[in-house]
Amino acid sequence: MTKERQLLEMINRIKSNDGPYTHSDPYRPAYHLSPPFGLMNDPNGLLYFKGRFHVFFQWNPFGTDHRTKVWGHFSSTDLLHWEGHPPALVPGEWYDRNGCYSGSAIEHDGKMYLFYTGNVKKLNGERESYQCLAISEDGIHFEKKGPILHVPKGYTSHFRDPKVWRHNDHWYMVLGAQSDAFQGRAVLFSSTDFCHWQMLGPIAGSHWNHSGDLGYMWECPDFFHLQGKDILLFCPQGLEPKGMNYNNLYQSGYLAGRWIPGTNHYEHGEFRELDRGFDFYAPQTFVDPKMRRILIAWMGMGDENERYHPTVEKGWIHALTLPRELKVIGDHLYQTPIDEIQNLRRGEPIRLHIDMNRDHSEYSATISPHSEIIVHVHSLTSGPLEITIRNNIQFSYDTDHGIFTLRRKKFNGNQYESRQCMIGKLSKLQIFLDSSSVEVFINDGQEVFTARFFADPEDHSFLIASDSQATVDLQIYSLLASYPVFR
Repeated sequence: MTKERQLLEMINRIKSNDGPYTHSDPYRPAYHLSPPFGLMNDPNGLLYFKGRFHVFFQWNPFGTDHRTKVWGHFSSTDLLHWEGHPPALVPGEWYDRNGCYSGSAIEHDGKMYLFYTGNVKKLNGERESYQCLAISEDGIHFEKKGPILHVPKGYTSHFRDPKVWRHNDHWYMVLGAQSDAFQGRAVLFSSTDFCHWQMLGPIAGSHWNHSGDLGYMWECPDFFHLQGKDILLFCPQGLEPKGMNYNNLYQSGYLAGRWIPGTNHYEHGEFRELDRGFDFYAPQTFVDPKMRRILIAWMGMGDENERYHPTVEKGWIHALTLPRELKVIGDHLYQTPIDEIQNLRRGEPIRLHIDMNRDHSEYSATISPHSEIIVHVHSLTSGPLEITIRNNIQFSYDTDHGIFTLRRKKFNGNQYESRQCMIGKLSKLQIFLDSSSVEVFINDGQEVFTARFFADPEDHSFLIASDSQATVDLQIYSLLASYPVFR
């Protein structure tokens, strides 16, 4: 039986019953995208096309490992309620037989164009990669057109993840790459017809153009102009931990600077991490009809923690982040949840004004596992402010040192692990809980922490505490479930 046939039978099983998006699994996200079964990772091909938002994603529908990669597909009219579709791209041709890897999408002349990396593994263990094209009239059914770009000289076969955009009368493609010297690169190409591409050269890289060591491989690049800055997103592999920075297996971050169109000349500042939590990788952006630059990322990491996810026993693993709007302040990208998320708020929130002191140092509540929590900090003297959620996730802010910390229980035991960053003054937290995930936006997106966690399903506790003088306003909203449907 072909992989296409196997996938169709799987999708039909979802359609014929309640499917996997039910409350029977306490760790299933209610308003984040997650796979119906199998493993989900990188978001691909984010695009608004013919009245619908399209989110494709790397998907292994046959297991919870990374062996097979097809392009899964969801679409929506409002970025809240999603419809599942059959896979858009399935391995099978000579140029993608071992995986349809990550890429992007554009609209041109009423058609959708998908650009992706075809992965081929040879019998001797070597790898080949090809940048490929597929075209659709309706955004659902795709015709593969085959390779349009081969690996150029000077690079290894780790050459992938094409992101395509238009500037004036040219199309540009940036790819993540590894040079023959085993250094990460973002390599730029240009074209006028999608099929013939001219290499302009690297626009940034490890030990390139006055940059320091930024790893041995760059993945999932994205390049765009926003509020006067040219922003390069990418995921460097091979960065060593450096204090509070670079503590995940791989990193996701950006450079901000100025690009001269038509060339590979890109002057930029220092590399900054996009998200300070445990589970954030492969971000991709697109522009919506409101001209917002929106980012979605994989809410995962691919590290050793995968084996300890309790959802593996249920036959699925991982999810995507909330859609986030990007803005530039100085050279710093700010991320905020899109306004549409407010439409998931259910009923009246809990609203409280809390004065904490030595006699009244904490406040507790019972919350839904699908919640939005907003904390406005009006005053905080010396000492920490701590928020503990479901006796598993804890956020703390150290006023004396300006350090924000996320702690969570390890997936394979009761010990804790943490991530930190410097933020200066804390004024606001916006926290989104969804069964087994948390995203916290600090000071309207100055910093973001994203993490998965697996609390006791019966534990719905919330605690905010301070052993010093603190004044906060608290709002807690319950959020509606919006599980995807397959038609």
